Amino acid sequence: MKYILPTMMLVIAAQAGHATAQVRMDIVNEYPSTSIHAQTVDHFIDELGGMASVTAHHGAALGYRSVDHYDAVGDGAVELASSFTGAWSGINPIFLVSSLPFIATTIEETRALYDATRPYYEDALEEDNQVFLLATPWPPSGVWATRAIDTPEALSELTIRTFDSPGTTTFGNAGASPVQLSWSDVVPQLTTRGINSVLTSADGGSSAQFWEYLSDFTEVNYALPLQVMHMNRDAFEQLNDEEKDILLQAAASAEDFGWNLLETRVQESYDEMQNHGVTVTTDVSDELSVHLREAADPVVAEWVALVGDDAEAILSDFNTRISE
Repeated sequence: MKYILPTMMLVIAAQAGHATAQVRMDIVNEYPSTSIHAQTVDHFIDELGGMASVTAHHGAALGYRSVDHYDAVGDGAVELASSFTGAWSGINPIFLVSSLPFIATTIEETRALYDATRPYYEDALEEDNQVFLLATPWPPSGVWATRAIDTPEALSELTIRTFDSPGTTTFGNAGASPVQLSWSDVVPQLTTRGINSVLTSADGGSSAQFWEYLSDFTEVNYALPLQVMHMNRDAFEQLNDEEKDILLQAAASAEDFGWNLLETRVQESYDEMQNHGVTVTTDVSDELSVHLREAADPVVAEWVALVGDDAEAILSDFNTRISE
């Protein structure tokens, strides 16, 4: 889908007796305003100060989902977006790295995997008229359901929302009935009982008040997938050097902010969930853990075969980083 590139609007404001031009842009984000990534977007906007007026459209307010953001930003329908990378698997499989099951299951491992992969993200976006600004992780993905998922057999009861193709294949291999859905489709499917469980983080479920539909969250530490902030290259090049520096500094600050949020966010989400009657299960049986990892092994192998030398290089770099 192609869009016509809009020229960034300038707001003329009187300051100290003379007129100054202020860049005006929009940023889209599929997730609710209370989510960890919406807060990162808001921090980015605050850090821009008076350089730009950026309007955040959280909760897919403009109708764009993460899968739409890639073309929308590349073609200039919007200047900026905060996007879940797993939605871009059909565009470039490199964007699946962070959501590969059980490769990186801690904050430290996820950071190492990101550092190993960032140059590949930058190159992929550059090829499609975009600038990579930052990436921050979601908290660990677990299973929201109507009961604790404590055995491999329990998976067979799940019609589970997954967020990308590796998750869909993994949970299918494990015996569940997966349905791949964009975030904005999840609550409608829960409401109509099209699904009875969701693969997502505690934070994601809390921001959407899943306790209205689901009573349990099982911590399986499936992955900590990344959310990327990206910008239309033409819009970026319209900025002068000082404005570019301010924007890139704001992006660096927002990236640090998002990663630091993760340190306490999981426990805060668990506390909120329990206050709303959700049972949080953190002690997953070895039997279930092994079963899920075995279901994931062919998924990772398929991705490595598809991506080839770049996959080998990324995983080698990642393994070196976590062993240091």
